[in-house]
Amino acid sequence: MIEAILPPDVVSVAAPGDLPDDALEHGEGLFPEEEALIARAVPPRRREFTTGRICARRALARLGLPPAPLLRNRRGAPQWPAGVVGSMTHCQGYRAVAVARTGRRVTIGIDAEPHAPLPDGVLEAIALPGEQRAMAALARHSPGTAWDRLLFSAKESVFKAWYPLTGEELGFDEADITLDPDHGTFTARLLRPGPHVAGRPLTGFSGRWLSRADHVATAVVL
Repeated sequence: MIEAILPPDVVSVAAPGDLPDDALEHGEGLFPEEEALIARAVPPRRREFTTGRICARRALARLGLPPAPLLRNRRGAPQWPAGVVGSMTHCQGYRAVAVARTGRRVTIGIDAEPHAPLPDGVLEAIALPGEQRAMAALARHSPGTAWDRLLFSAKESVFKAWYPLTGEELGFDEADITLDPDHGTFTARLLRPGPHVAGRPLTGFSGRWLSRADHVATAVVL
């Protein structure tokens, strides 16, 4: 799914849920350093973590990189090898990783979510007033799409693209998202000063989205 909204030079690997245990028989288990990260995790979290790391290693192998531990930073995000940018996402029924070389890409953010409306009260917590009005209008125009969930996903992708550039959190109210229902794209206007990229201040992101029967997905590639 996610590959449909990524540029050709971005490598992605996805799984429809957690990989079976026999994947471990092919040398795709966790490194000791990774095992230490989830030593106290419950079984579902262990399976999710392991599937994500296996998908990441498969994606990195397609970039020509050997298997190596994929640890995490203070926020819990993956620490990609030197020369690589990437992003991971997981939700019920879907896991995905996207990676690229830094010579072509600066940052990546991907997100997938169940294709279902957000729980009551969540939209008001994550959306600006203008975004809430836009979601209501889109819902009236195209009621078959969970626009509020797509907005949430777009904000997640923007956050994942922003964080590696700054090392700082980005609040839900610090990016104003506009979804284009006709072209499968969106824009994010940053409401706080951004870093300089290629000598110019970063004022926003553009991305792509798609919706399927079971999931929605968004991606930002800079």
